[in-house]
Amino acid sequence: MTFLEAKQYLDSFINYENNFKDIDPRAFKLKRARELLKRIDFPKNRIIHVAGTKGKGSTCAFIASILSVAGYKVGLYTSPHLSDFKERMRILKPFSLSKNPHDAFAGKITGRDFARMLEEIKPAIEGVNADTKLGRLSFFEVLTVLGVYYFTRKKVDFIVLETGLGGRLDATNAFDSCICALTPISLEHTQQLGLTVEAIAGEKAAIIKDKNQIAVIAPQPALAQRVIKNRLQQCGVKSVWVGKDIGYKSISQQMTKQIFRLKTSTNNYPRLETKLLGEHQLTNAAVAVGVGEALSSFGFRISKSAVTRGIANAGWPGRFEVLKKNPFVILDGAHNPASAHALVKTVQKIFPGKKVVLILGISEDKDKNGIAKELNRIAKEIIFTQADHPRAGVFNDEESKNLFPGKEIVKIEKVQEALKEALNRARKDEIILICGSLFVVGEARECLCTS
Repeated sequence: MTFLEAKQYLDSFINYENNFKDIDPRAFKLKRARELLKRIDFPKNRIIHVAGTKGKGSTCAFIASILSVAGYKVGLYTSPHLSDFKERMRILKPFSLSKNPHDAFAGKITGRDFARMLEEIKPAIEGVNADTKLGRLSFFEVLTVLGVYYFTRKKVDFIVLETGLGGRLDATNAFDSCICALTPISLEHTQQLGLTVEAIAGEKAAIIKDKNQIAVIAPQPALAQRVIKNRLQQCGVKSVWVGKDIGYKSISQQMTKQIFRLKTSTNNYPRLETKLLGEHQLTNAAVAVGVGEALSSFGFRISKSAVTRGIANAGWPGRFEVLKKNPFVILDGAHNPASAHALVKTVQKIFPGKKVVLILGISEDKDKNGIAKELNRIAKEIIFTQADHPRAGVFNDEESKNLFPGKEIVKIEKVQEALKEALNRARKDEIILICGSLFVVGEARECLCTS
């Protein structure tokens, strides 16, 4: 099987990422992924599983970086991708993270390995698809099992898994984890996960399932916190809470880094430094530190030095990523109101008073009004655009004016052309902010990194 043949085969499976809006929640069945695992005789692995609404990817990046610096070989599985689906499967070795921002996905699976792995498990895939009671596997289910199978074949020491949608019925939940982590939870994908924070917390907290686990929990809204505590009690799982067992405080935040201190029940870190910007990233880093320290309960020692260097080395493209200066061009994957709120706070903190030219594209299933309400606080000019993706939302003239009343608005269909227009409009001391969708950010990043 060639890489092209492998990609064509993968693309033959239904891809729910292309259309969240009309998905019937009954389409998700964890039994399919579990059956596929049985058919490939899948061994147990040391898995760290991360769910939540905000900061899942960044938290996974922090965890993987800490483990990598500690001397472990780490498989990192994330979603969605920015430009190339092979980004979702990366193997990090000690100090393997590239300093070149254009090579931010160093260690991703090669086309050759992808084709070989898929060919090996294809008979098992076809066996599951032949079972009419289960229904056909989805794109994400196949890719998730393939990713973990690949990591196992490459003999990684740890696998860090980012949940795709929710948690309870997500394909990543077919695996057993030694440590699970929950990042901040808020409203998202309400049609599939539920209309309330409690319902969504219930879906995500379902990755807590085994008394032998340890759960590391980020600060949560009161309603979500209650659901999580009930789940912990039901399953008899020990927990570590950021804000209670782990405390942190920002020291300074600059354009290229932020410095903070952090204290756990066993260690004090008086000075940690990260290149991931925004105070919300400190929460993600705190969860990652909690995960690293929790591994001591399983016989692994992560030194304070590994934590310090791992936090400093961690990178996560498309999250308040400053790719150019004069003018500043910033990419951020904020695609819900809570993330947009955090983005606005970071812009105001690092670039107070700077004019912002906003390039905005939002997927059709997202909360356009909530996102725009946050961004309206900083945007002076708005360029509406849309990703080359089936879920890309289209804004009509009336809607655009209502979202940003009194602001100068331009509509340009292609992301590349919108970027050119913004560069023509912005002066050297101003900011071009590209956000609203990871698909838009991915296209913009590819343009900027190849120009």
